[in-house]
Amino acid sequence: MNFPSTLIENAVEEFAKLPSVGKKTAMRLVLHLLKEEENKTRALAEALVKMRIKTVYCKTCYNISDAPTCNICTNTRRDQTIICVVEDIRDVMAIENTGQYQGLYHVLGGVIAPIVGIGPSQLNIDPLIARTVDSAVKEVILALSPTMDGDTTAYYITKQLKDSNVVVSTIARGIPIGGELEYADEITLGRSIVARTTDQV
Repeated sequence: MNFPSTLIENAVEEFAKLPSVGKKTAMRLVLHLLKEEENKTRALAEALVKMRIKTVYCKTCYNISDAPTCNICTNTRRDQTIICVVEDIRDVMAIENTGQYQGLYHVLGGVIAPIVGIGPSQLNIDPLIARTVDSAVKEVILALSPTMDGDTTAYYITKQLKDSNVVVSTIARGIPIGGELEYADEITLGRSIVARTTDQV
């Protein structure tokens, strides 16, 4: 691809590094921004920089947040007795969009995957167990993608909580086996939360 300017080329190269953005799409985005008023392009750039610098992870649940503790954890109207365990931040957003769940969350930051060298110690599992000790938590919902790694992680967590007084449940299998949670439609995902089942170890 021939570029009329090295400035344009550099911008295209950076946009093309984004997921699912090829060189042609990157070029269209760059040319669009070039046609926009300067203040709009500046506002976009400033928003991205501010997002990258100021966004933090909640010290309680590891969700993304603007403050040390996220607005879900600090919301006293939410059910403090239930924690929904998810793999990724995108899963929190997917479940929130269903409007079917009003408890708390815990983001693991991945799943146990021995093949790629990811073990329990590399995930936020220990902080999850700690949250269930001497607290009001009565139930832990395992809302993990129904893949082999997801099931392995769910089994490990269930074993860790076996001797506690916490009920461990799993979202109903309305989510297809081998599917990714974030791609499930909101109705199916919402019903899976409502129709969750209790795990037996």
